[in-house]
Amino acid sequence: MVNPWLTLPYERAIAQLGTDFYDVVTAAQFPMHRLRWRNDELLGVLGLAPEAVGDDDFIEAFGLFRGEQPFLALRYHGYQFGHYNPQLGDGRGFLYGQVRGTDGHLYDLGTKGSGRTPYSRTADGRLTLKGGVREVLAAEVLHRMGVRTSRCLSLVETGEELWRGDEPSPTRSAVMVRMQRSHIRFGTFERLHFLGRADLVRQLLDHVIETYYGHLSAAGDRDVQFYAQLVQRVAELTAQWMAAGFCHGVLNTDNMAITGESFDYGPYAFLPTYDPRFTAAYFDYQGRYCYHNQPNACYWNLEMLHYPLKMVMDGADLAAGLGQFAGHYHQAYETRMAARLGFAISDGVDIKPLVHKTLQLLQHVPIGYNEFFAHLRLGHHPSQGQTFDLPAQQTCSDAQQNLWQQWRALYQYHWDLQSPERTAELLRQSNPLTVLVRPEIERVWEAIATEDDWQPFYDLAKKLQTS
Repeated sequence: MVNPWLTLPYERAIAQLGTDFYDVVTAAQFPMHRLRWRNDELLGVLGLAPEAVGDDDFIEAFGLFRGEQPFLALRYHGYQFGHYNPQLGDGRGFLYGQVRGTDGHLYDLGTKGSGRTPYSRTADGRLTLKGGVREVLAAEVLHRMGVRTSRCLSLVETGEELWRGDEPSPTRSAVMVRMQRSHIRFGTFERLHFLGRADLVRQLLDHVIETYYGHLSAAGDRDVQFYAQLVQRVAELTAQWMAAGFCHGVLNTDNMAITGESFDYGPYAFLPTYDPRFTAAYFDYQGRYCYHNQPNACYWNLEMLHYPLKMVMDGADLAAGLGQFAGHYHQAYETRMAARLGFAISDGVDIKPLVHKTLQLLQHVPIGYNEFFAHLRLGHHPSQGQTFDLPAQQTCSDAQQNLWQQWRALYQYHWDLQSPERTAELLRQSNPLTVLVRPEIERVWEAIATEDDWQPFYDLAKKLQTS
């Protein structure tokens, strides 16, 4: 049987840009290949039937060098915690291939942990198995919550011992394959500005518009419209994170995709309780990328993108596009938060006071952020026969009880304005019952690390996809 991965109609969109944008690399050789995760939900998008793709097919395909479809380490720079770093690039992964999905979109298949590249510097080019497990889980729950995100196609354990300062070491190694619309980053453009190559900025911008914003290809002002739509996509993505209670952790410009997707989940975390200053990355000492600062960070990243784009565009057009960020963000955030509360925004109904009161309540009462919304979905609202109480209400102080009563009255007002059936459906769609907080991740990892028991991981991943 021919390996289905090797017969896909791969496209050479990035490769055709030329070697100013990448280096050809070879995957490392590993002592072991054991498939730990395969995302069958994604196979249909690539035109593959899950039953036609064996586990060995995943292992074989993503460990071969196919001469006509070389592996590419992409070149980019980026602002890291506000400081420009010209020594970046794909340091532990590469672009395996690009495939047109059944939905008409072009998708990147990119590896993480597949070995050293010209941009590895002093690092080993590897991914820890725990890092792969964490990224699988993050992508699946974000997808379930309607966040525009990359997803993990496969995770293969590779049998090496790795030493890391942020994990008990030695720890296990893995190669992950990520599927997303594009791995072109803000930093891909920033590198070209650093090199003073306006010609390459023009070439890359044309490629991005034609490949990922094709509806703008014939527009006379397509550059202007592209940036305005990128601003909208990033604003909406940021609102999706905020409503989901998700803290990315490292919002450097090399972690911002030009398609407005969320990807590259390192020290991420979901809010345990509502705390605007919550910081996911232990090394983010100043809280630059704390939960509350994420909209500002994304705005700043879009602003830094002006430097390369101004080599081929008018600065006034860029400023006008960026000026729409706040409006797009607030509209998307209010819509998302309304849905989490079970309501669709309708004409004449201002949802902002309820959203504000909800955040005030969550900041002052002892209940988990996503636990609160799951509680609403389970029927603890004003429908017939329901108690409409918080699970921690009995432990609240008088001031907290008063806040709870204020919120309940406001929620009741909105409940009475809309269809209970529609509200129940929005609550189901917007609020997964399984909450991905750090103790839950550590629980499944502990089973893997101590007993090589993967069932808790598979069970959790399934719940995140379906609950």
